Amino acid sequence: MSEQQPDEPTLTPQPNRILAEPADVAACQRDYAAGADVRDTIAQQDARRS
Repeated sequence: MSEQQPDEPTLTPQPNRILAEPADVAACQRDYAAGADVRDTIAQQDARRS
């Protein structure tokens, strides 16, 4: 059986990993490098539409 959900959501703030990490140049470079495959996929999809 599934557990019953509480009637009201908890209002306790939850930690946010994005806000906890510093936005320094090295972190931005890692994020950009990690997104290369996504940018490549988008470029291929855009090329097919043109």
